[in-house]
Amino acid sequence: MFAGISGSVVVYEVSPRDGLQNESRVLPVADKQELVAALVASGLRQIEVTSFVSPRWVPQLADAAELVRALPPAPNVSYSALCPNATGLERARAVGLKEVAIFLSASETHNQKNTNKSIARSLEVFEELIPVARDAGMRVRAYVSTVWGCPYEGAVDPTRALDITRDLIRWGVYQVSLGDTIGVGTPLETQRICELFLAEFAPEQLALHFHDTRGTALSNVLVGLAAGIRTFDASVGGLGGCPYAPGAAGNLATEDLVYMLHGMGLETGIDLEALIAAGQVAERVVGRKLPGKVHQAGLPRVR
Repeated sequence: MFAGISGSVVVYEVSPRDGLQNESRVLPVADKQELVAALVASGLRQIEVTSFVSPRWVPQLADAAELVRALPPAPNVSYSALCPNATGLERARAVGLKEVAIFLSASETHNQKNTNKSIARSLEVFEELIPVARDAGMRVRAYVSTVWGCPYEGAVDPTRALDITRDLIRWGVYQVSLGDTIGVGTPLETQRICELFLAEFAPEQLALHFHDTRGTALSNVLVGLAAGIRTFDASVGGLGGCPYAPGAAGNLATEDLVYMLHGMGLETGIDLEALIAAGQVAERVVGRKLPGKVHQAGLPRVR
């Protein structure tokens, strides 16, 4: 199944946003800046650094503009931020970001709890927002959550996410990241979802975002690779999770993902030792042990 997998893989790092938004305390900008610098030093080239949402909803990321202004320019690195509406987009544009991400869910209940909007209303907002961002010279990426299942509704028909993805791509989103928000996906289900989407979209238009709640994230990545998808979201140290998905554990750890990819002979452009060091920075700034396995165990010694 995996013999024909070769080439390069894009790892889309989400820990500064998806990870830190769930922390109970607000980290200083200097700590966030240190984490991003460590991620850049590891060779990561796609990093979602913050979210321009209302500070009332996510106080941990209230310093979004200050953080982006503090980040040093890095050649070949694309910084991005989550933007739920026109106000967030304008804030991101004002600090010079060239990429933003939008988000909604495939399940109505999760979308209401996560965005305080119906799916239909979210789509109305994005139909207007995406062209505005593109006209401003910004690339737009999208997340569709709860594709594999919802903490409130249970199983979700993947054609719901397919319909949403059709609209987002048509309006100008360059890539849609499909999320297993609560980590319920199994390899066979992932294969079926990949086949469904790849029947309509090119592999580069899709990314996969797995949570490791039940320890199946890497297995699902393997299925995605076999299907032809080459972009995967991850969070250093396994930091994060979804605040509106009760019981969901953290994201797939970037170190574990890169270790597996390199072991398969795939190229990422990432230095695993430097990435492990970034995981240790994340652990230090959040003040607790993180679930990423590789950065805790260290690299195996070659005898």
